[in-house]
Formats: sequence, structure tokens, C-alpha cells
Amino acid sequence: MAVVIRLTRRGAKKKPFYRVVATDSRSPRDGKFLEIIGTYDPLKTEDAVKIDAEKAQSWIQKGAKPSRTVATLLKQAGVGQ
Repeated sequence: MAVVIRLTRRGAKKKPFYRVVATDSRSPRDGKFLEIIGTYDPLKTEDAVKIDAEKAQSWIQKGAKPSRTVATLLKQAGVGQ
């Protein structure tokens, strides 16, 4: 099972809100996931990214690969890889 860290979309139409989750790479975008790592709200200008650094580091050490977007968000949140 290949684990990836990616975004799942939540929120209403034209008001996106995303969760950063660790999930199996074969599951659909908004399907089941293993753990919620954080959130991302693109409509906010400040504090748009909230990520639990310990959980993110733990999953990366276990071999999870972040998507391109999540890798950018991790850098913004100050989570080193």
C-alpha cells in the first residue's frame, strides 16, 4: 500500500476548504483516509494553512509521499522534510 499525503475537498460550491490527509494512493480524492493531518483554507489571507507538524513528520518518516501542492503547503507551514 502506497501512502500519500494529499488534499481532500470540503466546503460548499465556490467556497472551497481542504483537509490535508494521509491516504492510500488508490482511494478516490474525497474517499476514505488514514488520518487528518491539517487544513487549508484558500479564501483566507492569514493563517490559511494549519498542519500538525508531528503527524506530518511521522507519516513522511513512514514513507508517505506528499503531493506537489501539499509539499508547498508544508513549506509554508514550516514543516521541514
